[in-house]
Amino acid sequence: MYTGTALFDLLLPGDSRSLKAKRSYVRPIVAALRRFEVSAAEVGALDLLGRAEIGVAVVAAEAAHVRDVLDSCERLVAARPEIDLLSVRRDLHTPET
Repeated sequence: MYTGTALFDLLLPGDSRSLKAKRSYVRPIVAALRRFEVSAAEVGALDLLGRAEIGVAVVAAEAAHVRDVLDSCERLVAARPEIDLLSVRRDLHTPET
C-alpha cells in the first residue's frame, strides 16, 4: 500500500476579501480534485483571506499510480486561471516508511 499527499499553496484573486468570496474560489477546486477519487480539503491558511492551502491524499496499490494521480491533481490546480499556484509539497509514503 502506498499513500501520497500534496499540499497546494494558492494565492487567490484580489476580490477574495471575505470568507464568502474565498469559499467561492476554494470550493470548485476541491470539488474538481475529488473527481480523481482523492481526499481533498482546505487545510491551511484558514484565517488568511487572500491565500488558501488545499491538501490532497491518495492511497493505491502501486507507487506509480499515486504519482500519476498527484500529477493530475497538480495539473488541474495549476491550470486554474483565477488563482496562482505558489508552491506544491508532495510526499510519497511507502510500506517501509
